[in-house]
Amino acid sequence: QVQLVESGGGLVQAGGSLTLSCAPSGRTFSPYTMGWFRPAPGKEREFVGAITWSGDYTYYRDSVKGRFTISRDNAKNTVTLQMNSLNPEDTAVYYCAARESAYGSIDSVGGYPYWGQGTQVTVSS
Repeated sequence: QVQLVESGGGLVQAGGSLTLSCAPSGRTFSPYTMGWFRPAPGKEREFVGAITWSGDYTYYRDSVKGRFTISRDNAKNTVTLQMNSLNPEDTAVYYCAARESAYGSIDSVGGYPYWGQGTQVTVSS
């Protein structure tokens, strides 16, 4: 059983920053990719960004490029989502996800079998 534990959500004013973390636990787990998703109008969840477990590659949706950064902390075995210049449109529950396969679209919800419980991010105007 693989569990993903998220932390770091909260309330911040527009223009502020938050850092989310995601730590896998449970059975020995070697994900190929760790991703972040959030709900969106008309969609169950939309892709925010992802990182390969090696840390070599990162991917972002256009609306967060230049503001959000995904990184991997090898010492803590966690993935972080650093969110800067937050705006009210970023308000959502953010979900960490993981997949062991290298195949399929990195931004596809269906490609990730493992999900965290979600952490709330609220940005006030």
